[in-house]
Amino acid sequence: MRILLTGGCGFIGSAVIRHIIRDTTHSILNVDCMTYAASEETVEDAAASGRYEFARANIVNGSELSRLFETFRPQAVMHLAAESHVDRSIDGPGVFIQTNVVGTYSLLEAARKYWLTLDKADRAAFRFHHISTDEVFGALEPNDPPFTETTPYDPRSPYSASKASSDHLVRAWYHTYGLPTFVTNTTNNYGIWHFPEKLIPLITINAIEGKDLPVYGDGKNVRDWLFVEDHAEALVKAVETGVPGETYAIGARQPRTNLEVVETICNVLDELVPDPAGPRTRLIKFVTDRPGHDFRYEIDPSHAEQALDWKAKHTFETGIRRTVQWYLDNRDWWEGIRARRYTGTRLGSTVE
Repeated sequence: MRILLTGGCGFIGSAVIRHIIRDTTHSILNVDCMTYAASEETVEDAAASGRYEFARANIVNGSELSRLFETFRPQAVMHLAAESHVDRSIDGPGVFIQTNVVGTYSLLEAARKYWLTLDKADRAAFRFHHISTDEVFGALEPNDPPFTETTPYDPRSPYSASKASSDHLVRAWYHTYGLPTFVTNTTNNYGIWHFPEKLIPLITINAIEGKDLPVYGDGKNVRDWLFVEDHAEALVKAVETGVPGETYAIGARQPRTNLEVVETICNVLDELVPDPAGPRTRLIKFVTDRPGHDFRYEIDPSHAEQALDWKAKHTFETGIRRTVQWYLDNRDWWEGIRARRYTGTRLGSTVE
């Protein structure tokens, strides 16, 4: 299969590319505009393959997208390009609307126009796979059942509202134009090559360096965690077998409070590289909560597990251990980012 994949130098996109090149025979065109969170290093090994191509392009540029469709001739699209950091969406929502809403529209239109040029068999086989988030469903209370594919949308942040908008566009292009689209919604991902502004890499790196470990509010907010390599495997299975018009909610059944996440990272680091100053939990600092902080996300992945013949392989504990060890072994990568692009502060805690 020839797959046009957007956002392939980002965290989840690069994991998908690594999985495809390592474990399948598919070919990839990686379309990425290389924002602050993109890293070419994440796909260096894949780039050596004859089944990998790269195009630096912004998905809001419809004419450039049309050119790429015509030259690469994909059989499927995997749309991962997105602005994804909630804190940044609070500080500056405009870019989220441009990339996540306008960009998705431009990609849908380029795909639709290309799809209409295909013969009947190729049109039937074509797939447009839109990768989204569980945050579009809003927030859960402690005793609410987990999200499923039929949970009503109730986005609460500029980020989740922009992703909800893009989900609706993708479904509208299926129902109105017949473009064979489908959506996957996932829980919080973590793992290797994760840009240091997100919770798990931020806490891991700060703990390695002996810096404060900022935790919003009282740390009781709950997130459902999925190791990124498990997610990549699920996404590839989805693009191979996904049914147009369907939705697949992908998760690992591993909810943890933010405080539990931070404490787990501290405990793993204390075991791997003990700190003479004492347990790293001493570094935890509770900070002012961010505006509109959803209390809990959790997915019931039963439908996706059955439909895609997939289940997460990593427990939270084994995934965190792999992640922490990777950050210990790859200081050059994140130290370079800290020096050039991101200093390690938490964003979105205030609104002007």
